[in-house]
Amino acid sequence: MDAVRVALLREVLAGTEWLQSARSFAGSLRASVHRRPGGLLLVGTSGYEPWHLAAHLDDEAAWSGLTELSPTLVRFRIPAGAPAHLAVGLRRLEGARRGETVFVTSPQPPGAALLERVADARRAGATVLAMDAGDPGLRELAHDALTVPPEAAREPGQKDPPDGTAPMGMDLLQHLVAAAAGENSLPAARRHGSLRDRLSRLADQLTSPPPARW
Repeated sequence: MDAVRVALLREVLAGTEWLQSARSFAGSLRASVHRRPGGLLLVGTSGYEPWHLAAHLDDEAAWSGLTELSPTLVRFRIPAGAPAHLAVGLRRLEGARRGETVFVTSPQPPGAALLERVADARRAGATVLAMDAGDPGLRELAHDALTVPPEAAREPGQKDPPDGTAPMGMDLLQHLVAAAAGENSLPAARRHGSLRDRLSRLADQLTSPPPARW
């Protein structure tokens, strides 16, 4: 864990705006998928797949008992031989309807083709959520959005990673949202401390590969 990430984590745990924003957005996520297992469609872009967020939401669903938080990862390209849960293509968005949630997350611009599909899903009644760097087209479609400003999404002088991974700020924010998403399933007396306890373990998770399922 490098010094910059440690400093960011300490800042979040001290109660900065990021923690509050993540909690608020996680509340929108919980409300949108309430009692609808299988209705959370998580999609990135052609250059970025949100593997870690999918894995952490899946873990959170198991930990909290909120099975509806377990996402379906919608992919731009399906490799040959992919297992069924990793073989869901963009056509799934065309079938999104009322009661389902399309959750777009990426540090990169979504592109016109994805925006068109997301717009169709919204017209069909699906809830649209976005976690991104502030794309105006996506924000116009989203019912709720959480933005990582470009200056917070990377270390000083760092460009977007060329390998499709998320910049530091986006990576951290995904962990915060996933941890907060299941928070309200706990007794009120345990919520605050439990979330902070879990966030204190992010130092290890931030550099860990996703679980084998993903």
